[in-house]
Amino acid sequence: MAKYLVIVESPAKVKTIKKFLGKNYEVMASNGHVRDLPKSQLGFDPENDYEPKYITIRGKGELLAALRKEAKKADKIYLATDPDREGEAISWHLIKALKLEDKNVARITFNEITKNVVKNSLKNPRDIDMNLVDSQQARRMLDRMVGYKISPLLWAKVKRGLSAGRVQSVALRLICDREAEIDSFIPTEYYTLDAIIENVDDKKKFEAKFYGKDNSKLEIASKEEADKIKAEILKSEMKVESVKIGTRERKSPLPFTTSTLQQEASKALNFSIQKTMRIAQQLYEGVDVKGMGTVGLITYLRTDSVRISDEAKASAIDFIKNNYGEDYLKNKAVSTQKKEGKIQDAHEAIRPSDINRTPDDIKASLSRDQFRLYQLIWRRFAASQMSNAVDETKSIKLSAGDYIFTASDSVRKFDGYMLVYTAADEEKGSKKPGLNKLTEDTVVKMSELEEKQHFTQPAPHYTEASLVHTMEELGIGRPSTYSPTISTILKRRYITKEGRNIYVTELGEVVNGIMKDEFPSIVDEHFTANLENLLDQVEEGKVKWKSIVSNFYPDLDVAVQKAEKELEKVTIADEETDVICEECGRNMVIKYGPHGKFLACPGFPDCRNTKPYLEKIGVACPLCGKEVVVRKSKKGRKFYGCENNAECDFMSWSKPVSKPCPKCGGYMVIKGNKLVCQNEDCRYSEDRQRD
Repeated sequence: MAKYLVIVESPAKVKTIKKFLGKNYEVMASNGHVRDLPKSQLGFDPENDYEPKYITIRGKGELLAALRKEAKKADKIYLATDPDREGEAISWHLIKALKLEDKNVARITFNEITKNVVKNSLKNPRDIDMNLVDSQQARRMLDRMVGYKISPLLWAKVKRGLSAGRVQSVALRLICDREAEIDSFIPTEYYTLDAIIENVDDKKKFEAKFYGKDNSKLEIASKEEADKIKAEILKSEMKVESVKIGTRERKSPLPFTTSTLQQEASKALNFSIQKTMRIAQQLYEGVDVKGMGTVGLITYLRTDSVRISDEAKASAIDFIKNNYGEDYLKNKAVSTQKKEGKIQDAHEAIRPSDINRTPDDIKASLSRDQFRLYQLIWRRFAASQMSNAVDETKSIKLSAGDYIFTASDSVRKFDGYMLVYTAADEEKGSKKPGLNKLTEDTVVKMSELEEKQHFTQPAPHYTEASLVHTMEELGIGRPSTYSPTISTILKRRYITKEGRNIYVTELGEVVNGIMKDEFPSIVDEHFTANLENLLDQVEEGKVKWKSIVSNFYPDLDVAVQKAEKELEKVTIADEETDVICEECGRNMVIKYGPHGKFLACPGFPDCRNTKPYLEKIGVACPLCGKEVVVRKSKKGRKFYGCENNAECDFMSWSKPVSKPCPKCGGYMVIKGNKLVCQNEDCRYSEDRQRD
């Protein structure tokens, strides 16, 4: 009997796949990559056509020996690593590392780890796709160039083990740019008028919002204007001008891609991007389900395709028809057209491997987090194959003299896909009883008119979900890179999270400043997106991978050499302070660490005394008159507080200035190119005179 060896990436898959195959199949795992560029050097030769130099990863020798031993016994070897560029490259490296060039070797892939799919893949083997391999090689080398050429400069500049990355540096810039936008934002005052309207017939009440004058939208910019309009409205009779009734369809959602799963899991389950991917990996590789054994519950988790296989679609149709009725079936195809140059439509969307395996059926076999994520994926897929939801809408226009008010309502007429799924940020539908019987002939009166003051709000801080959304929209990175990119800049302490919001740290600002000044193209979102498109074209066989590498490296090398000369002139030296080391009497110096500045004794290693560094900004505390200093929150976010923080609770996220407000005498802060009074009753601002 012939013997076969199947090599997968993860040990977790071994158990799942082994039970699908006969005794003549041996299943082993490579534990990811087995070869890589050497850590101690750049790993390729610019003088020799950029030929990469691969070495066996340290610690993999014993594993490779075991794989070679089994490969010698096998009549045929199947390389079953993940169905993406990375997986293709791992299979290619396995051929090289195990010296399988002369053996009977085939490449197989499966989008889901189920018995039928695994067995069908064995019937449809293929050769290694070198376009996929070359695309991954190009990505790896581009990342290596940026990391190995620029990171030492950051080390020299900031004095501790920092790093740059081709994608991470752009993500950091996006966050820094958003923080700068928020910091420079100056709120603008505006007012709204909300009326409580009573139906004279049935005494039911509803709220109407001020719209404008003479059918034109009108923004109320000041209290004086609001008071004037309010006075005129109160003199007028409120009438119903029109009642329009219509319908609105809510389209069923597309099934999840990696990006949309990460975003929705963040909003609906409060999962970090890293946690979502870790749990999705477990669901894909296989979970021990009572009565079924080890089962792969979802399809491959790294995808930007929304395509669904015909078999999965047919199964979903049967399930929906049998459980919810034919009215709930989608009655027309939804366009899954991809945005040109951004999507690798290599496999399916993320979906349950079997829709008949409902979340409640297998809940007892899953951890709480596994169940919640599986339920989200299952519901989204089921919803994607169901009919649209339909709302009946009512739009009311009312008049008071020349002024217009509006009110609206919607009532769910058919729940459609919402029977099983509602997105975290989707309207749930409303019902306002006061509008039920309202017609154009209804007599109404205004029982209350409320004037409200508001201030415009800056763009929100990035969350992990919104950062992934922005990166996807801009074409920065790919499904496999979103999670490690965010994890890296968090680990480096370039950013920090407070709740769901992301904030840049002082260290992140320093690194971003260097990258923008010295390597503007590296942190340019359009340049990075163009590189991603070129990598896609390598995968499609349209561009040679070495042409990308050879075009990129020389310009980077020139920029690094230029920066090395300039950085030598501006290298940060230890700055002596007037703070005396209480242990040895020397003047302490300012040092830079992973968390920013700190005070250290220059007598190191004989004296190891250190202290927090409180950087004075030359401004007196508005509350107690002592010095305002730069401080950091527990998570590394910079703010300004009193040096006497034990007794004084002054703090400000924006930098205060010594100049008092000329209008009210309060303290002012820097907001971009403005100085703004922090007294909410004043809000005085003036142009900032730069130093």
